[in-house]
Amino acid sequence: MIAPAPDPRAVEALLAFWAESGVEACYEKAPVDRLRPVVPAAPPPRRPTGVAPAARVTPDAAAVSDAVAEARRLARAAPDLDALQAAIAAFDLCPLSKMGARQAVYSRGTATGGLLIVGEGPGAEEDARGQPFVGAAGRLLDRMLEAAGLAERAFITNTVYWRPPGNRTPTVEEQAVCAPFLERTFELLRPRAVLTLGAAAARQVLKADEGITRLRGRWGEWRLVEGDVAAPVMPTLHPAFLLRQPQAKREVWADLLDLAARLDAAD
Repeated sequence: MIAPAPDPRAVEALLAFWAESGVEACYEKAPVDRLRPVVPAAPPPRRPTGVAPAARVTPDAAAVSDAVAEARRLARAAPDLDALQAAIAAFDLCPLSKMGARQAVYSRGTATGGLLIVGEGPGAEEDARGQPFVGAAGRLLDRMLEAAGLAERAFITNTVYWRPPGNRTPTVEEQAVCAPFLERTFELLRPRAVLTLGAAAARQVLKADEGITRLRGRWGEWRLVEGDVAAPVMPTLHPAFLLRQPQAKREVWADLLDLAARLDAAD
């Protein structure tokens, strides 16, 4: 009996679910015989006493470190959000700024509502219009925020400010270069709560290694040593994922209601 070909849409949805859950690879470069007995690897050769191991530095480590330092200097010098936006627009040390992005995409929303929303990075429509979450995923996010009574309270930004090529997930290094600007945003806003959208945003804000399906719906905390700023963090699924998996809207809706209740209690 010949098995029917899988539905491409179902395969795409499953792969998207795995990606949002933090799965980064589905297969290895070569087949592995899982039934063959494992032979222990030979121990590494002993190093002569007193000889330190050679430092292993990735080729771009120094450039990333310099970019982070410059971003931190510019972010600290920004007295307000307008100055911070100008500093981001003039910053050219993030690798993403040289990968085809049209412009820096910083934020939209209100700075006085007590809610900071952090996504992962701008897409094609955001890159064209210069604002985060203005495409299909953004329109869905707006409808859900409006229904939860949060639309007029939210300041929306991302972990990186230039569109990654092909809308891919930003790398850890790219997020690290932009982190001083995000942290300064957090410090200037001093929100009463933070909502992260998707695995990449939760990873950056909470420094967590777990997948988003484990993190979502569980309160965490974002605390900065500099500036003595802290706020509770609610991780949830990215609205782009909800466009592919509408049945997950129920979980995100529960997260938004929990978030709204916490903000109301803090008022």
